[in-house]
Amino acid sequence: MDLFQAMKSFVTTVNVGSMSSAASELKLTPAMIGQHIASLEARLGTRLLNRTTRRQSLTDFGKTYFEQCRDILERVALADLEAEAHSSEAQGLLRVTAPVTFGVSLLVPTLKKFRQSSPLVKIELILTDQNLDIVENGIDVAFRVGLIPDSRIIQRMLMPYKMVVCASAEYVTQRGMPHEPTELVEHELIGFTKTTDTLLTFFNHDRLVEVKPLSMISMNSGYALLSAAKSGLGIIIQPEMLLKNDLESGALVRILPDWHLGERQLSMIYYRHKNMTPKVRNFLDFSIKEFHA
Repeated sequence: MDLFQAMKSFVTTVNVGSMSSAASELKLTPAMIGQHIASLEARLGTRLLNRTTRRQSLTDFGKTYFEQCRDILERVALADLEAEAHSSEAQGLLRVTAPVTFGVSLLVPTLKKFRQSSPLVKIELILTDQNLDIVENGIDVAFRVGLIPDSRIIQRMLMPYKMVVCASAEYVTQRGMPHEPTELVEHELIGFTKTTDTLLTFFNHDRLVEVKPLSMISMNSGYALLSAAKSGLGIIIQPEMLLKNDLESGALVRILPDWHLGERQLSMIYYRHKNMTPKVRNFLDFSIKEFHA
């Protein structure tokens, strides 16, 4: 049994909630994840997980062992960082994670330029709207929207992340143009799955209006929402970076242009470590230059 890999399989399964999700994360099969955890339980002589057909939960001992395994994996990751920091040249695997919309729209187009400046760095880009734990998932740099309350990490603020309300000209012609945020409750709003039916706060100089429109359709992809809006299905609220070209071409019409939803900040987070590796330092410097406020 590979004890380190077994511990990693166990910790990842707990973090992501299932063996199938852990398999996807670690690029293994669900059967292999199950074998690793079963081997751990056999070695320890006790169960770590209570399993049913629908869910799994940690046993009392599993809770303690999970914390110990997580600490061990974190120490191994730190040891690897210490070793890599002794190299003066940027090289090795750089694991980066970012929200899907930002990653596709802005980050990916810049990677050629970064590769030219750091040709020995191999990049693994993980685009997901889940906030992966950077320590437990071995991630060097993560792009996030909003503040991250975690003392283990450093957060570097970048450009503002502006949200825009829009719809197709066809939709506006058929259903009318809302002029006040409260009028959104009378319209078809297509929501992003993670934020569907959340309270929206609109600002206009000294005015503040809160509204909670009902989304009859929700999608987990910004690009799917964009396609739906352009087809006339309804109103969407998405990052300006995703909508810019279609707003300029007239494919989409901005709604409530005198109102704004406030600004959340795009940032980078990375592990708080005294010896930063050259590959991480190069990528941070590059990203700050590309995506500064």
